[in-house]
Amino acid sequence: MPKPFTPKVMTANALLEGDVIYMTATGWTRHLEEAEVLTDEADADLRLIEAQSQPGSVVGAYLAEVTVQDGVPHPTHFREDFRATGPSNYHHGKQAAATEERF
Repeated sequence: MPKPFTPKVMTANALLEGDVIYMTATGWTRHLEEAEVLTDEADADLRLIEAQSQPGSVVGAYLAEVTVQDGVPHPTHFREDFRATGPSNYHHGKQAAATEERF
């Protein structure tokens, strides 16, 4: 028996910057909370095809499983949680922006 489809988001890396990006209903964002949550398997497959047809701007597109709490997607796997928080080698990108917003 096939496993039931669970909510997912489309993710990839921006080709030029290397940043983790997520597909929205109208394009791409660098913020997971803005990602379009896909709840229909056929729709998710179409979005994957759409993402993979953009080799000039994205690389490594795939569907990542999420849970939705209060309308906001949250990763279910450590890897996706790690990707959503930004680079870990030094304080820059999403981590620096989060620090700036706190002060």
